[in-house]
Amino acid sequence: MTTVQDEGPLAEPSTLVAPSRWRVAFQAIVNGNGIVSVLAVLIAVLVGSIMIAATNEEVQASAGYFFSRPSDMLGAVWHAVTGAYAALFRGAIYNFNADTFAIGIRPLTQTLTFATPLIAAGLGVALAFRAGLFNIGGQGQMLMAAAAAGYVATQMDMPFPLHLIVAVIAGMVAAALWAGIAGYLKARTGAHEVITTIMLNHIAFYLLAWMLATQGLLQASGSNNPKSAPMPDSAVLPLILGPSYKLHAGFLVALAAVAFTWWLLERSSLGFRFRAVGENPAAARVAGIDVGRMYFTVMLIAGALVGIAGVSQILGTETSGFGGAIDAGIGFDAITVALLGRSRPLGVLAAGLLFGAFKTGGFTMQSSQGIPIEIVLVVQSLIVLFIAAPPLVRAMFGLPQPGQPTRRKARAAQRAKKEVSA
Repeated sequence: MTTVQDEGPLAEPSTLVAPSRWRVAFQAIVNGNGIVSVLAVLIAVLVGSIMIAATNEEVQASAGYFFSRPSDMLGAVWHAVTGAYAALFRGAIYNFNADTFAIGIRPLTQTLTFATPLIAAGLGVALAFRAGLFNIGGQGQMLMAAAAAGYVATQMDMPFPLHLIVAVIAGMVAAALWAGIAGYLKARTGAHEVITTIMLNHIAFYLLAWMLATQGLLQASGSNNPKSAPMPDSAVLPLILGPSYKLHAGFLVALAAVAFTWWLLERSSLGFRFRAVGENPAAARVAGIDVGRMYFTVMLIAGALVGIAGVSQILGTETSGFGGAIDAGIGFDAITVALLGRSRPLGVLAAGLLFGAFKTGGFTMQSSQGIPIEIVLVVQSLIVLFIAAPPLVRAMFGLPQPGQPTRRKARAAQRAKKEVSA
């Protein structure tokens, strides 16, 4: 039998040069999923820039004589794209044309206000994702949270802050129970949660419509419109920065929900069981985990998190009364936020802030630059598209695919194989 002599670079570990910490960190970033999310956003912004330039009238006019004076078209493209994203920044972060800092910072507070329900609902979707469930029922859970919190706020008389606390808890409990229906059906009958949550969305929508059209439930007294009465001051989330800004305490509740979800998933035994079930339900069952109970429990908690979004809408943003469209598409946008955030609490926080900035800044882009608001929606849709196709993003930027060795490692392995064979 032939043996390999202890000679050569592979046989003497002491001669190998360990990679630097910077290289190790860089490889971890490149091979991780976070870089894919960042690159997906960059690609979507680039495609959005092309669409902005293509729909600009000055660019279209200068394109007619491009070959005679190409600088005119290039200048028009630069002006259109930079003007659009400058307007996005002014509308979402800071208005540098404002006279005072207090006025200039107002767009940021608007972004945080828009991001609040997105963050909370995104956490509910992300938590279910980590347990292997697709919580598509954010809309219905938000509507049930709004119905319960709105009923407590308008039909009960209590002092502040007890009234606010009871209304918030009622909304979270109602959303949790509504999501728990899908979790129970999944655990007991194996019914697919996508189907049940979508059906529960429709039920919640028409149930809320009936409540808003019924005196004594949610319909405002003496009104024939399907709308609730205004929220009393004792049940309204207080403003954080004063009456000049719309940012309310719901944002602080959303941040607390981020911290709770992170602790639940990363530091608690219950979160470990959630993740185990999400990775491999069969193996988790063999390990003694009650998979059905985990499905029911995770949907209860996920629904409560989504309920924060519904509560923040009616007790913080739309305090003058709400109708059947109070969810404003947030329940479905939360799916995008959870995907972009890679179902990680901090990632969901960043994704919620990004989409809040898109929503707030999109209005400024439309009003000041004449850019169709649909362009912002296209950018958001492209982000989802690229997030859903990580191999495509990695191939476009030449990044290694997960599980595949880099070119350098492959060449080193081939060289080592030849030396051993020799």
